Amino acid sequence: MGDRFFQKDIETMGRAELDKLQLERLRHLVTYCYENVPFYHKKLGDAGITSGDKIKTLSDLQYIPFTTKEDIRDNYPFGLLAVPMKKIVRVHASSGTTGKPTVGVYTQRDIDQWAEFMARVVTAAGITEEDIIQISFGYGLFTGALGLHFGLEKIGATVIPASSGNSEKQLMLIRDLGVTGLVATPSYALYLGELVRESGYPPEAYSKLRHGILGSEGCTEEMRARIEESLGVTVTDNYGLTELQGPGVSGECIHRCGLHFNEDGFLPEVIDPETLEPLPRGETGELVVTTLLREGMPVLRYRTKDITRLHYEPCVCGRTHARMEKVMGRTDDMLIIKGVNVFPSQIESVLVGMENVGPHYQLVVTRQNFLDRLEVKVELTDGSLLESFGELQALQHKIHDKLRSVLGLETKVTLVSPKSLERFQGKAKRVLDLRNVG
Repeated sequence: MGDRFFQKDIETMGRAELDKLQLERLRHLVTYCYENVPFYHKKLGDAGITSGDKIKTLSDLQYIPFTTKEDIRDNYPFGLLAVPMKKIVRVHASSGTTGKPTVGVYTQRDIDQWAEFMARVVTAAGITEEDIIQISFGYGLFTGALGLHFGLEKIGATVIPASSGNSEKQLMLIRDLGVTGLVATPSYALYLGELVRESGYPPEAYSKLRHGILGSEGCTEEMRARIEESLGVTVTDNYGLTELQGPGVSGECIHRCGLHFNEDGFLPEVIDPETLEPLPRGETGELVVTTLLREGMPVLRYRTKDITRLHYEPCVCGRTHARMEKVMGRTDDMLIIKGVNVFPSQIESVLVGMENVGPHYQLVVTRQNFLDRLEVKVELTDGSLLESFGELQALQHKIHDKLRSVLGLETKVTLVSPKSLERFQGKAKRVLDLRNVG
């Protein structure tokens, strides 16, 4: 591993030494949060943890209260800052879950550290300063594009900030600029693969493309294989959340046997999502992460709701940091459509109280041309509307526009007859996910 940005002293650190470093940083973080973030001052105080001195071993992590998405949302936008606003140099945000996005803030030190973590991830994936990488994520509040951008530049790779959309131009840039790597969502990479076959250009026109750095949504092994076949790339996955920093929390190396955590900056644990008790190493449960180095908005024991398992034996690549398996699912009912987080509760909030619309609805998720599609089936309260095309179309447009405003996503709205959707005695099953059917 002669890569210029392979940090051997950190990434191959022995477990005992790494545990010692994490404990030292965790103790500092607890004191820092208690003294600088009112939310944590109260939460830690209520738990009797008023300084890092209370944390004697890493197992004491279990006594620190969890942080949830609701906590971050309740403190929107800047209630969890640990520094004065004048020290914040950048703000990112998620797509929003109930109208308000999850905000992430960064000091200059945070930005520099983020670039370093991301540089490690892309280096592990086989990217070098010789590569030309096209970023087809949307630039903006989303953390993905700029997160990858600065990490790639840090290792000396050439970056093409193509952003999202305009697929024909994306392919033109790949052909004309000698692109060797593509950053995109898995579904968009699949779509581009289809367009490559239809483009009319010989395969040699895309022959320099060899890396697929994918993220922002799940990618099954079957999907990965199809992307690799259609684009001629080797696909690696990476993981991150706006609440923790963005991408760069973990990522696959070229051996693809788990996503290497940057454990000197992120302390992972796995809990039972029902009992909230820590699980022994190697067991499957909900991933919880503490940000050990974040300055602007540190986070203690963030419940990601992602289900995975951690492996602690060293990887064949020589790296010793814990490796997480690909996320197996979530403990909540969130959907990810084209990289956008969608909750049934968001859709329900739009429909409830709307004239002529009943409380029953169904979300149907399909995949067409390798792109996710969301159909919202809405039950009418007045069946006579089905006989009035003008009124029906007006209501359909109204719901469509409201959903687009709330979700930031195009949906298909289908109005159905009263009492035509299935009823449930227990918890309603609102989502019909057909993406992996057939």
